[in-house]
Formats: sequence, structure tokens, C-alpha cells
Amino acid sequence: MSVKPLIQVRDLKVHFPVKRGFLGRSAATVKAVNGISFDLFAGETLAIVGESGSGKSTTGYAILGMEHPTSGHIVIAGQDRADMNAAQRRAITRRVQIVFQDPSSALNPRMSIGDSIAEPLRIHGIGNAKSRRAEVADLLALVGLQPNAADRLPGAFSGGQRQRVVIARALALDPDVIVCDEAVSALDVSIQSQILNLLLQLQADLGLAYLFISHDLSVVHHIADRIAVMQAGVIVEQGPVEAIFADPQTDYTRQLLAAVPHSPLLSQHR
Repeated sequence: MSVKPLIQVRDLKVHFPVKRGFLGRSAATVKAVNGISFDLFAGETLAIVGESGSGKSTTGYAILGMEHPTSGHIVIAGQDRADMNAAQRRAITRRVQIVFQDPSSALNPRMSIGDSIAEPLRIHGIGNAKSRRAEVADLLALVGLQPNAADRLPGAFSGGQRQRVVIARALALDPDVIVCDEAVSALDVSIQSQILNLLLQLQADLGLAYLFISHDLSVVHHIADRIAVMQAGVIVEQGPVEAIFADPQTDYTRQLLAAVPHSPLLSQHR
């Protein structure tokens, strides 16, 4: 594990004004993220867990540049997002990618999966049509799909296969970090296990770091090295996964653990 974090988050706040009244004035503020700090190191998985509305997805979106922080610092590979110019932000985009929850909505139903996977390469001006086709074939093989499937539409694939396509697209720019936002929650349990094992294999082969956002502690137990527990916009507890499961320090974490139904994933850990 690298001594220097790939991502450093310090006192991050993301607040949203709530507009009410005839003139649309802001009458209140939603403190979606309210002063959190953590590190993500190369080759590890940090899981951010919590109930819906705890601020975990907003945290991921702020790191990706999809939400604008109210205050605080997000330092990626030694660069503070707040100080980056347009070219630097574009370069950082290549290093931090995302896998969304629902692969069906993440893919254009009218675009072949090959074109979807190649899209980041085209946007960033990488290669030509021939080299991109070759890269797509390699990426499909990497995620366990047949390279000759590139010309088919997403509707021809199962949910688990579509999520493999989304993962392949996230890998296209050779990132250091992938934000997995509830990346397996839309899948059946048996398929969840397959996708989690794929993510673990890719991490071992490519040295990826994952920021794994989830409400499902059985899934987190299977894949994470460390856990940060979020409640109402703040991190109430963080530490190694086994320590959190064996000896949770807050009532909120104990409640989350008590609510976990029995799952075969709970008996497995990386």
C-alpha cells in the first residue's frame, strides 16, 4: 500500500440551499456532507456505508467533480481540485472513473456496447478507430465478455453482463481509482458475487483503488479493506473492516450491522 494517499479528503462540506417562498429565496440548507475527512490509498478498497440520505453518494460525486464542494479540500494525486485549471481537471477525469448502480440507465440503449466502451477514448482523443476497436476487444475480454459482442446493443445482455460493460468503460482510460456507487445493488445476490469477484480480480491485476459506496454491509464485508460509516453527512466511525464488524464503536454502526440479513457474502472476505 502506498504511504502517500491517492485521494485525500479534508473537512469536505457539500451544502445545498432549499428554495421556498414566492421569491424563491433560500429558507434552509441541506448539509448533505458536513465536514468529513478520509484517505484512499493505491490498491485498497475504502467502503463508505450508511443509510439513504447519509451523504455517501454526494461524497463520491464531489470527488469526481460532479458536485461542487461548499468548502474543504479534495486532493487527488497531490493536486487540490479547487486549484485545478480546465486541463488539469480533464487529466484528473482520466484517473478517477465511476461505475453507477443501474447498468441499464448507464448505457445508451441505441449505442452498441463497443461504441459505449470506446466513447471515453473518443472524448479524450485517444487512438484512432482501429486502435479503439482493438482496445474495446481487450477490455471486453478483461471483464469476462466475448470480444465479438462489441456490435450488440445493451438490451441483448443480462443485468450482470451490462454491469461488466460499464466496468469495461470505466477501465478504458486506465484509471487509478474507480468510484463504485452502489455498483451491485441492482443485481441478484448470485450475480453480485460474480461482479464483486471480478472487481477484486481487476484490483489485483491492475492495482486499482476503489471508493465503494454501499448501504449493504454484507457486500462491503466481501470487498472492503476499510470502512467509513456515514450518518447525516458526517463520518461517525472508520477503521479496518474486520474491526468494525467485530467491535463497532457507535450505536448507529451497531444498528446497521444488526439490520444485515444473513447472506453468503458475509462468510467471505478478501
